[in-house]
Amino acid sequence: MSSIVIRRASSDDSKQLARLFNDYRQFYEQPNNIDLAESFIKARLLNHDSTIFVATDAQQKLIGFCQLYPTFCSVIAAPICVLYDLFVDASSRKVGAGKLLMLAAHEYAKANDFLRLDLTTAKTNLAAQALYESLGWVRDEVFYSYNKAI
Repeated sequence: MSSIVIRRASSDDSKQLARLFNDYRQFYEQPNNIDLAESFIKARLLNHDSTIFVATDAQQKLIGFCQLYPTFCSVIAAPICVLYDLFVDASSRKVGAGKLLMLAAHEYAKANDFLRLDLTTAKTNLAAQALYESLGWVRDEVFYSYNKAI
């Protein structure tokens, strides 16, 4: 883990980050579309409407990222942060990058006075679930999540 560096993404990371984001989308069964991935990432960085942390290896290659979106929770009447994306390149897994990205997200949320971090993951993503639970995240057993395409 000592050769992995976590830092906030900048516009200089757009190309490498788009490649990882495209791989992330494919992990969730979306079609390969590097142009869409690059456009989306560039817009997030340009508009500052998300915070993206990246993990780099000893050669400064991006090997993972997490993306956080600020929002609010009406029930607790406070700002919260949604950790919407977490991904580590398949060739770089099991070296601690995911854990370091999660810890960076936690520190960011704490430093920016968010009262909670939320995330969702696929029911089949057991490796990620094990990571989350090892870091003290608690699975919601009360609420269901719904989506509707527009």
